[in-house]
Amino acid sequence: MIGLYTTQQVRDAEAALMRDVPEGSLMEKAAYGLAQHVLRLLRADGLSAYGARVALLVGPGGNGGDALHAGRFLRARGVAVTALPVADGTYPGAMAAFARTGGDVLSLTDVPAAADLVGRADAVLDGIAGLGSGRAVGLPDDVARAVAAHPCVVAVDVPSGVAADTGIAAPDAIQARLTVTFGCHKPAHALAPGARHCGDVELVDIGLGDRLPAATAGVLTEDEVRRSWPRQPYDGHKYSTGVVGVAAGSAKYAGAAVLCVGGALRAKPGMVRFLGEPPASDRIIEAWPECVVAPSVADAGRTDAWVVGPGIGTDDRGRRLLEDVLAADRAAVVDADGLTLLKDRLGELPDRGPATVLTPHAGEFERLFFPIDDPLSAARRAADETGCVVLLKGPTTVVAAPGAPALVNPTGSARLATAGTGDVLSGIVGALLASGLEPRLAAAMGAYAHGCAARAAAGPIIAGDLPELLRRWLSA
Repeated sequence: MIGLYTTQQVRDAEAALMRDVPEGSLMEKAAYGLAQHVLRLLRADGLSAYGARVALLVGPGGNGGDALHAGRFLRARGVAVTALPVADGTYPGAMAAFARTGGDVLSLTDVPAAADLVGRADAVLDGIAGLGSGRAVGLPDDVARAVAAHPCVVAVDVPSGVAADTGIAAPDAIQARLTVTFGCHKPAHALAPGARHCGDVELVDIGLGDRLPAATAGVLTEDEVRRSWPRQPYDGHKYSTGVVGVAAGSAKYAGAAVLCVGGALRAKPGMVRFLGEPPASDRIIEAWPECVVAPSVADAGRTDAWVVGPGIGTDDRGRRLLEDVLAADRAAVVDADGLTLLKDRLGELPDRGPATVLTPHAGEFERLFFPIDDPLSAARRAADETGCVVLLKGPTTVVAAPGAPALVNPTGSARLATAGTGDVLSGIVGALLASGLEPRLAAAMGAYAHGCAARAAAGPIIAGDLPELLRRWLSA
């Protein structure tokens, strides 16, 4: 897992490290790493360092100091560097060190010249705010437009205007091609909309290491997901990776059942039981003859986990399905109509013995719980209040569980913003839950693979494409 650390955690770790190392050494390491990444970008754009032009947007804090010291290293390689201070002061000693290398300084009050300088630069370093960001950037309009139009903006630690702990972005937040961060990753590197403002993210090791506490959140990697995915042992049988029951669909929404079962079947080998009646059961048998159909929870036979909600409706029948699944002594994923019906039963969830995974999108979440200020905090609070795993779907999907680091999914895609994709996701998560995976991990791995399946397509997709795309991704 790639750990994500809050601003306070980073500052505390830096303070602890600075007590044990020579003064200024952390900024030197950070600035040198930053300069190397700028040089790599210039080379990638077909430019040599000598004679290339770089503009520095310099704030008053440590990120401005990082930018100025990186400017020193770039000057040593023959890069023409000009600093544009955005405030009256700069980090102590940084501007003098930069000036000694022959770097130029241009006042931001000369707006036409500053905008022209930014437009002609081969790269622009955003060292305005960094970890202390989240407020409006406030550049003069012409300069802001020149920065927004530039194809090679490198942000120092976090793009200015993006809140490091939440990823919330101000309207004029800087859009970077590359963000170079120091010591560890921050939540904004993974949480939308900040992650989009970051562009690619590169980490420079400055030695924080064991000074960092446990991460408050993290991001799974593809290797972790693939290694942990359930597979049949050589002597396995249809029950070896668990049996998932799916209570989905209705006369009005039979397609939701087909999509949910498809996600479950393609997630792993084994067995899927479908709970339902015609026409949904007829559609299931036609689409997925591998699925076993049962009329009720009591008649379903062995199950290791349940999925309930996609397309069941909110009438008495849907209510009974939810009640029966929650009463069963099995882990359960509750999605879609199941979440709507759950509104009056939230108080029961903390006492439910088996694990419960809730998979709301933002609208469902706010109807069920409370308004979302930021997804990470909202998912954590809902998980703590209910004792459930909460998978909050959105541009960045967040998975939270009581007493554990939240997991932020990096594979989301606008391709998934189409009807029925959530039904497939709930089937995937249910199948992983039935395999015996820890519930938080099952939810996060399901979201990861769901996103990867969508990204693997050559063009636009519909929900019905996802089961086959998932099979292909798992087989790659």
